[in-house]
Amino acid sequence: MSRVWGKILVDLRNPLFRQGYSLMANTVITGVLGMGYWLLAAHYYSPEEFGRGQAVITAMRLFASLTALGFVGALARYLPVAGRRTPELILRGYGLAAATGGVAAVGFLLTLPMWGKTYSVLAGFGPGLFFLAAVMVWAVFTLQDVVLTGLRRATFVPMNNLVFGLVKMGLLVALAGALPEGGIFVSWVIPTALALIPVNWLIFGVVVPRHVRQADPVQEPPRLREIGRFLAGDFPGTLSILAIVYLVPVVIATQVGEATFGRFSMAHTLASMIELLAMNMAVSLTVEGSFDRAKLALNCRRALRRAFMIVTPLIAVAILGAPLILTIFGSAFAEEGTMLLRLMALAVLPRVLIEVYLSALRAQSQARMLAIVQIGLAVLVLVSVLALFPFAGVNAVGYGLLFSELLMALLIFGNLRKILKVGETGKATVTQGSSGAA
Repeated sequence: MSRVWGKILVDLRNPLFRQGYSLMANTVITGVLGMGYWLLAAHYYSPEEFGRGQAVITAMRLFASLTALGFVGALARYLPVAGRRTPELILRGYGLAAATGGVAAVGFLLTLPMWGKTYSVLAGFGPGLFFLAAVMVWAVFTLQDVVLTGLRRATFVPMNNLVFGLVKMGLLVALAGALPEGGIFVSWVIPTALALIPVNWLIFGVVVPRHVRQADPVQEPPRLREIGRFLAGDFPGTLSILAIVYLVPVVIATQVGEATFGRFSMAHTLASMIELLAMNMAVSLTVEGSFDRAKLALNCRRALRRAFMIVTPLIAVAILGAPLILTIFGSAFAEEGTMLLRLMALAVLPRVLIEVYLSALRAQSQARMLAIVQIGLAVLVLVSVLALFPFAGVNAVGYGLLFSELLMALLIFGNLRKILKVGETGKATVTQGSSGAA
């Protein structure tokens, strides 16, 4: 045990691991509190309201993330080197994310009858306006963590989400009697809005000024045109990945009943948390690759080793213990979600390779290849899920993810291997082979 603790202490001196471990700790905290939140929701709310709350929150996160998560790669890539333009870059990201998310939410609300009975709870001016505000708030909330990570302050992220999760759980219980038909969604949104105030005070009052003072005065900050070219390649691909994360569950919600969707969502959420652990280390890799391109190959190898070391035992636990884990929420959850949880957990293994490769491409500003890989993966997932759904039901999501991510991992493996070998051959900088991934 002392050797393991000593290894962790050594790792924490490395910004790559310190950032990555902080984000992973955040995922664990969020996951544990999330399970507690949904356990309370299952106890205090009916199965129909449980599923409806899941569906509305999923839709909110989809529209809020349309631009917000599209900026994750750009902020992780350019905030480390933005210098005096750091506040401008952050505010532009906030504004564009909130505005485009709001426009998408308005389109959703205007076409509400097309989205099935589950979303009829949002009909009317009051519920619709609250949903619109929630989308805009969640867009900014999403980018806060990325900003802190891009400025090498990811250690604040777990603390923020710990407080957010606890307040959210308390409000969930408090609203169970006063607002039984909308308490789940309201308890999610109000703490999110409140969290914007202290975190952005920290960002703009403490972290950004310190970052600007420590910036290299000789280094020229990236121009908006350069960032725009990067986004032109990365943004379409990121939107495609969002279709996997958020659009697939929304589509499932239109095809099944509210109670069934609630049981699907728990298996989907648990598996997604394991996937997030792999993505956390990848985001840290992009940040550190932007600070020091010469160490990109070395950091890629380190990130791969640590990511596999952490997620492999969790995948094994999820596969072996899926029925027991889901039984915590009820026997029906285990009956309908066991296979989905196992398939999605297994799909995380190839996803580790894909995420490290994408992060290396972002650090190198390889926008075109980013788009090819991300769009290709999304097309594979969506086509396979839609093709398998009539035969496998909600398990089609698991089969589609596993097949698609295995195939994409095989296609990009050659290029990833070239990146990993650069440091071994003594080259000072990383270059990319010209061959495509697809």
